Amino acid sequence: MSGCLITVEGIEGVGKTTNINWICECLGRQGIAYRQSREPGGTALAEEIRQLLLTPREEQMSDMTELLLVFAARAQHLHQFIVPALAVGEWVVCDRFTDATYAYQGGGRGLDMSVIAALETLVQKELRPDLTLILDIEPAQGLARARQRGAPDRFEQEAISFFTRVRQTYLARAQAAPDRYMIVDAGRPLDDVQAQISAGLEQFFARHTAGSRTSGEVSHGA
Repeated sequence: MSGCLITVEGIEGVGKTTNINWICECLGRQGIAYRQSREPGGTALAEEIRQLLLTPREEQMSDMTELLLVFAARAQHLHQFIVPALAVGEWVVCDRFTDATYAYQGGGRGLDMSVIAALETLVQKELRPDLTLILDIEPAQGLARARQRGAPDRFEQEAISFFTRVRQTYLARAQAAPDRYMIVDAGRPLDDVQAQISAGLEQFFARHTAGSRTSGEVSHGA
């Protein structure tokens, strides 16, 4: 049985790290074997590409260079980490995935969404997340949180209008495919945020279990 890919998305300052740890605790309580990762990154080579993407520098990186580096890191991450884990039945919880590319490079940078879609198909083939949680917050609130962590990286230096476009893209994608996405109000107190996540995961576990039983019945009948 193949595993599931759960991705967690959101702008800076939404609390992804804390809430990904919570998601992993929920999986552990269900007895689910899981692995945790992030994008860009997740392997030694992909982490080097991450540093290229996040480190501020004098030479301005073109938007297309940024997009191609993101997918280069993703290709390595899929090959070395995600696909092998899913193939042996492990679940993968990933801090950002391709929805971030649509949101940041598509919505934020204004790159052609059809180009992103073509690269998505080229790199991922048919693989898509089974569940995507979008931790949603007002950009001003998220950036205020993020700037308490230290010096801003190359993305965190963007204007608030950039993150407004990113957020709008995330929400539009969730609205277009509500079966795959769960929107979490990340501006609320942590207990409330984690209660929202727990409720959504319970619904997903129920659907996944029901789907597995149906698949097993069909397979057995064949």
